[in-house]
Amino acid sequence: MDMQWWIWLVFGFGLIVLELLLPTFFILWFGIGAVLVSLVAYLAPSLQLDMQMLLWVAFSSLITVLWFKVFRKKQPDTRWTADDVIGQVGLLTATVSEFQKGRVRFQKPILGNEEWVCIADAEIQSGERVRLTAIEGNTARVTRA
Repeated sequence: MDMQWWIWLVFGFGLIVLELLLPTFFILWFGIGAVLVSLVAYLAPSLQLDMQMLLWVAFSSLITVLWFKVFRKKQPDTRWTADDVIGQVGLLTATVSEFQKGRVRFQKPILGNEEWVCIADAEIQSGERVRLTAIEGNTARVTRA
């Protein structure tokens, strides 16, 4: 069976359009591979179907590997640990004392939260700047800045 080059082109564009409709980000590589096979089949019209299928698998695999290993920009590692945020300065929004929990708000989110329940060893009035000294579970330990 001889498969015409334009069939590969229609198949490839069909897969690319299907990728636009489905959020899988998986079909795209097969569509691009089929378009490349249509180009090769156009340039070499005597190419047999089994060789075209082999080229489709090879092109699709190569494009997938190139995307994930070479072309895709590496995403910076944005995960923070508690040790990375020690020393951050925030504004106390509720008075804290040795036996009363308060609240502190940070300018940038600390581990996903802008505002934390806090504890301190001494009384600190609302509106003062405090420095984060530790994170104990879901509570921030602070001192005067």
